[in-house]
Amino acid sequence: MREEAPTLAEHAPVSTSASASLARSKKSRWFLYIIETERGKLYTGITTDVVRRFQQHKSGRGGAKFFRSDPPQRLRLSLSFGDRSCASKEEYRIKQLTRKQKLAYIDEKSGVCVLN
Repeated sequence: MREEAPTLAEHAPVSTSASASLARSKKSRWFLYIIETERGKLYTGITTDVVRRFQQHKSGRGGAKFFRSDPPQRLRLSLSFGDRSCASKEEYRIKQLTRKQKLAYIDEKSGVCVLN
């Protein structure tokens, strides 16, 4: 039996606008996450896959430069958002907070009650 040759359409690259509309149609969830480093620093980011992103940061391959001198220790918080825009806006807002405010935010969102 002879196999048919693939058509050009099967190998044509998907245009940027087509891939963007395909991505929107999938309704992917975006997550905001906060990672604590070995020295206690807090890193805030967004992603569609928190586990994969944490592993990238730990391995140093594809992770942020932030972790080169202070490796990630644990995931402190992960919140789900409906789209990238909402996650990015919250990421920006959190990055403006002081460390103390970020820790209070983590406690509030994770339902932890802190006694002083």
